Amino acid sequence: MIAVAIDGPAGAGKSTIAKMVAKKLSYIYVDTGALYRAVALCTIQNGILSSEEEKITAMLKHTVIELKFIDNVQRVFLNGEDVSDKIRTSEVSMTASRTSALPVVRSFLLDLQRDIAVKNNILMDGRDIGTVVLPDAQVKIFLTASPECRAKRRYNDYLVAGNVSESYEDILKDILQRDYQDSHRATAPLKPAQDSVTVDTSEDTLEESVNKIIAVIESKLRK
Repeated sequence: MIAVAIDGPAGAGKSTIAKMVAKKLSYIYVDTGALYRAVALCTIQNGILSSEEEKITAMLKHTVIELKFIDNVQRVFLNGEDVSDKIRTSEVSMTASRTSALPVVRSFLLDLQRDIAVKNNILMDGRDIGTVVLPDAQVKIFLTASPECRAKRRYNDYLVAGNVSESYEDILKDILQRDYQDSHRATAPLKPAQDSVTVDTSEDTLEESVNKIIAVIESKLRK
């Protein structure tokens, strides 16, 4: 089986680009960030703070998170409920950044992620896929873009979706905070794998970004 690991900061377009690349290559796309968001949502629903590690540990003993591929689209289920839409809020995003730093959370999700990779040709994105989750992946890519570019893209996405509750400045502030949290956490900090290829899409269209990633994958696999 072939594994492609794509890591990068929040708002870099990993999910959007990875979905399109996976479709073109007929791979299974795995959005690992959605798994961490599901854990974050569960803590919010249970009134547990991200700093309350003992309570989170106890919660996870009764938590079931599943990835299901319905019509080739990934859906996330939390304790039997499809929460694919509920996990896409700023509150969940910031909570996920904090809870994902906890070793108990990372351990809880690690086997699930690796099991999917064993059974399929996959393209998996996240923060530590190439460094921790799939260190033996045949292709490792670090996908990035400037904070300003990432904030502008996310703001435009919100406008298209009819969500104007957050300003560009607020989104940029959240992204900078998320970058700091992700890169400075003690457990599995965000960083490029030593053998990864860095791809900066700040000046690229979506189509150009997709083509860049495919070119890197094909080049790596030829070798």
